[in-house]
Amino acid sequence: MNPKFSFYFAWYYGFRVIGRGTSYVIASIVTPLTLLFLVFVLSNGRLVQFAVVGGFVTMIASNGLTSASDAAFLRLQARIQDLFIATSIGSVDYMIGLTLSFLLFTTPGIVLYAALAVLYHLFTVLRVLELVGVLFLLSLSTSAISFIIAGAIKHIRNVWGITGILSIIMTVIPPTFYPYTYLPKFVIYFLAISPATPASIILQGAYGLSPVFILMIPVLLVETVVYLLLASYFTRWREK
Repeated sequence: MNPKFSFYFAWYYGFRVIGRGTSYVIASIVTPLTLLFLVFVLSNGRLVQFAVVGGFVTMIASNGLTSASDAAFLRLQARIQDLFIATSIGSVDYMIGLTLSFLLFTTPGIVLYAALAVLYHLFTVLRVLELVGVLFLLSLSTSAISFIIAGAIKHIRNVWGITGILSIIMTVIPPTFYPYTYLPKFVIYFLAISPATPASIILQGAYGLSPVFILMIPVLLVETVVYLLLASYFTRWREK
């Protein structure tokens, strides 16, 4: 393990990009803000708290999933992995560094949604801690999915379409912006293949917006472990 490399890489590829690529930061916030506006208008403000909580989930999940394009670009075009394999840096260090960079990249959006949560009186100390824990697991699981996709892609041009489709299917269709109680149980279990589904349901229960669905906690934990193991297996590291 090389945590020093992971943190430096995350700082360079995640935090510094916020200043260099402002348009990318704005683009990552546009979709959840647009859906928040639509929910506010269509529900006459009744479901806006669901959309605020769901906005956290959508930002982290969509950034994690679309980061497959970055991972594929660094592997296929920039050949960054080829540089790292000649050093003591391992695939786990590289995955941790990229995952942390994606998490840091969402900082402006998180701050914006935190302000909205304060405005709607959603935050308490316990709820903030629950939010941090759920978003951390969500970031790990969605980034792991992106590594699986990036490892399977053979040409960079294929990754843009795949990540765009997956981002919509796995972050907008699940109950991120509406009560999960609107869905029958079998649909919830089907949608739970996306980590955004258990994350949203856990937070809706924690924030008192919907009944607590305790089964979704082990679902999110197991999904995170399984996706990370699959990502570790499928990440192409040429020394193996």
